[in-house]
Amino acid sequence: MDAAQILLVVMWVGVTLYALLAGADFGGGIWDLVAGRSRAGMPQRRLIEHSIGPVWEANHVWLIFVIVVLWTGFPPVFAAVMSTLYIPLTLAALGIIARGAAFVFRKASTELWQQRLFGAAFATSSVLTPFFLGTVAGGIASGRVPPGLAAGDLLTSWLNPTSLLGGVLAVGVCAYLAAVYLCDDAGRAGLPGLAEGFRRRALFAGLGVGAVVLGGIAVVRWDAPRLFDGLTHRALPLVVAAAVLGLLSLALLWWRSYLSVRITAALAVTAVLWGWPLAQYPVMLPPGLTVEVAAADPAVLGATLVVLAVGALLVVPSMTWLFLLQRRAPYDPGAHG
Repeated sequence: MDAAQILLVVMWVGVTLYALLAGADFGGGIWDLVAGRSRAGMPQRRLIEHSIGPVWEANHVWLIFVIVVLWTGFPPVFAAVMSTLYIPLTLAALGIIARGAAFVFRKASTELWQQRLFGAAFATSSVLTPFFLGTVAGGIASGRVPPGLAAGDLLTSWLNPTSLLGGVLAVGVCAYLAAVYLCDDAGRAGLPGLAEGFRRRALFAGLGVGAVVLGGIAVVRWDAPRLFDGLTHRALPLVVAAAVLGLLSLALLWWRSYLSVRITAALAVTAVLWGWPLAQYPVMLPPGLTVEVAAADPAVLGATLVVLAVGALLVVPSMTWLFLLQRRAPYDPGAHG
């Protein structure tokens, strides 16, 4: 592998971590939205706050990481994506900001109407943000982002069948991951009732995502034939792996094996994420902008990889320790609310 290929792999690792960690984070907000009225939904909201509290803003570091690597290593792709898709990207950024502010203000509010207002803003932003990020992915994958500054249509580049499918799938996957993780968190906290409730939600979300995927096959075949061809040929092993892992996850949920399903659900989503770049490799922006053409100067790529290696030595152990501490932290319902 040359430097450009290595950097592309590293960048996609960042995409995967953001999807798995921030995806479950957004999903927690989605379940917060449908938790019910204030008193009835309070136990669910307290568990969600406990689960995402120590790491919820740290998850966005992976999105920043991906953007910086794309800008540094593949500047033509960065310029095209940011200029053509600036509307959904701006809406996603506003959603992230509104979500964080609303979460904090809800915690600091003493009046019930204020808590409801900020809670609704937090939960709604948790739905809209992954949706807009999904439309961005759909626009790129379907070849609607040509090279050049704002060379693609500012509306149809993200308002199209594949983008809308990507947005719905992103929301569904976030809800599914969060419900799966919350099953395990509730079980470890000794809350079988909450674990059972999130188990039902996880089953519902998993079946819903599966139905969307099956229906989306026809959408992708019609609207993004190049992507469909790649998914059914080069990336087919990963597609099959995602399907098998998805079915296994549903079975483990049925058997209430919460720790195991936490792993298989994450692996299923990872297989889907890596199937996309494999399906269209070596093209970064369909139909013809390849990794080799889009890559920065070799000296820039080499320096970037060195910096990333040093950064990984500093960041990865710290992030790992943070997650271990969060997982070991005892759940105290009286400390939330």
